[in-house]
Amino acid sequence: MPALHRAPYACDPATSRGRVFAEPESPTRSVFQRDRDRVIHSGAFRRLKHKTQVFVYHEGDYYRTRLTHSLEVAQIARSLARSLSLDEDLAEALALAHDLGHTPFGHAGEDALDEVMAPHGGFDHNGQTLRIITSLEARYAEFDGLNLTWETLEGIAKHNGPLFSQGAEGDLPWALAEYTSEHDLDLHTWPGVEAQVAAMSDDIAYHSHDVDDGLRAGLFRVSDLADVPILGPILHDVQSRYPDLEVSRLIHEIGRRLINVMVNDLLAETSRRLADAAPTSPDDVRQFGGPLVGFSDGIDRDNRALKEFLFERMYRHYRVNRMTSKARRVVADLFTLYVDEPECLPAEWRKGAEQADKTLRARHVADYIAGMTDRFALDEHRRLYDLYEENR
Repeated sequence: MPALHRAPYACDPATSRGRVFAEPESPTRSVFQRDRDRVIHSGAFRRLKHKTQVFVYHEGDYYRTRLTHSLEVAQIARSLARSLSLDEDLAEALALAHDLGHTPFGHAGEDALDEVMAPHGGFDHNGQTLRIITSLEARYAEFDGLNLTWETLEGIAKHNGPLFSQGAEGDLPWALAEYTSEHDLDLHTWPGVEAQVAAMSDDIAYHSHDVDDGLRAGLFRVSDLADVPILGPILHDVQSRYPDLEVSRLIHEIGRRLINVMVNDLLAETSRRLADAAPTSPDDVRQFGGPLVGFSDGIDRDNRALKEFLFERMYRHYRVNRMTSKARRVVADLFTLYVDEPECLPAEWRKGAEQADKTLRARHVADYIAGMTDRFALDEHRRLYDLYEENR
């Protein structure tokens, strides 16, 4: 976007705080475009194809994965950024990168890894994302990680808001604490507007696609949405206009209208907040003391009701619970075996796991497991625990 059309409070690639490792910049791409491209070309991004949101990969080809979710978040974030005259490339880069640190099997895998890692600082997917993009990705000749700009690292680290109050540094996830002890990301302030947009785009995307996936999986029925705030009026309007609409089209129409309602509300509320606050720079946004991007009170209340509905009818459905139980056992079993018998790890991972320090060994094993896809984790578990499975 030309600088002439960028809002004064938007992050400007021309005034970026730069990268940790100095390198010549592209003559054809801004620094934020380059960040976005590096995320897309990373190995961690490709692996999102076989990491799940709610359903494990083999349960159906239609359901969302971390990759399709990230693409949907990026599309919403870019549209919102354009409407608000922000830097679209930064918003898109943050949206594409926000789930890189997730384990296999969604939140079930993360909970299991956090539990077994409790004696060693725990596990946090946001801290793991930062770890991936600053050290674990080994692609470039001159540095580890992706060497992204300060603004992108900041947005990833604290896209949901400050992690502690100034002068009162709290208990940070160890990966965040370790990295920011050497590279200050101002974790006590709010992130830039683009990061706030990416975070809210995540909410919009998962509300819509979890309703879609839940309906198509048969975890609940269209008629069950009639009494759910925000969804009930949408359902009533669609059925009134198209009484004979086939179910698959009805489901899609509900999803697209849900996104439209939330996007329009967020744009109106955010525009109001920005007009009232009148920030004149990205640092004004960071120092404002609260979020400048958000929903109105009404939609925020409806979204909480929608979350409660999905929690009860989808995330705790017995079919999901069964797979969650399996996933937790797979992750815990793999962790225990690798820590106790690091010689079972592939050669490129074995050396780091054979060190005497138990915490460093555990964290190295956690890096390996967190990078697995659902499919690889299941196959690896079978190879290691099934006595009749061929090892390769």
